[in-house]
Amino acid sequence: MSDTTISGHQIAVAPETSPAWVSDAVRDGGGEVVDPARAQAVVWTNPCDADGLATLLTAHPHIAWVQVPFAGVENFIHLVDDSRVWTCGKGVYAEPVAEHALALMLAGMRHVAGYARHCSWTGPHGINVLGARVTILGGGGITESLLRLLQPFKCHVTVVRNSVEHMDGADDVVGPEHLIDSLAGADVVVLALSLTPETTGMISRSELEMMESDAWIVNVARGGHIVTDDLVWALENNRIGGAALDVTDPEPLPEGHRLWSLPNCIITPHVGNTPEMAVPLLAERIRANVSHFVHGEALIGTVDPERGY
Repeated sequence: MSDTTISGHQIAVAPETSPAWVSDAVRDGGGEVVDPARAQAVVWTNPCDADGLATLLTAHPHIAWVQVPFAGVENFIHLVDDSRVWTCGKGVYAEPVAEHALALMLAGMRHVAGYARHCSWTGPHGINVLGARVTILGGGGITESLLRLLQPFKCHVTVVRNSVEHMDGADDVVGPEHLIDSLAGADVVVLALSLTPETTGMISRSELEMMESDAWIVNVARGGHIVTDDLVWALENNRIGGAALDVTDPEPLPEGHRLWSLPNCIITPHVGNTPEMAVPLLAERIRANVSHFVHGEALIGTVDPERGY
């Protein structure tokens, strides 16, 4: 079912523990909240329970559209096929996550975290974001927002993405085959792409060795993009300037892990998008998609089964 202009108005919200605001968003979009047995679509709200969703769809194969909550669909991708339309939170959280990426970039490159760890006056450190050479891996909504936020800093920005096409604010857009070239010479590398089999472990020791000795890597995507042991090696040996991570592998990062104690590593606990930020944004996406569904219009944030995002 590749056509995204399906229609209906009877929509299930599952699992039963879903918060009330999800049902409110469905109703605001013109949908009727019903039991899955009567539903033409389901809004699934548990980002970790793929088995529960699989059980629901097996019991109710007539469901034509599934909305899942987050932009990343790696937990559900094994369920996605052409038998129904799948949509996710793709682009919903772009603004807050891009803002967090910029904050991590500034904190790392301007040595803010390093100064904060000291208990006495220290010497000067850090490099400018102003005029920096920035490489962004991924060409989705987070990158679009980050490109806009970076405009006042007059950076030279290279975007690495699957579809090589113009992006406002990017100086160069290249394909994945140019990844290594894009790492060399960059002052900061930002990861803002989906986790797929092709992107898992894409930053390993060989890629880190191509980066500049004072370059920072910022990850607001998924921890699995980076081989953690190789990153620890690069940081412990000052092979790169530092890492600012909102996501890690494993996640949560265990207490006592070496990354916690490294002075050139900043870790935030996957808070690029907090619940307070997420609820109104996701509610609006659900409301809009339900409205599109009711009126037979193309849905937003569709998942491509072949690409895996």
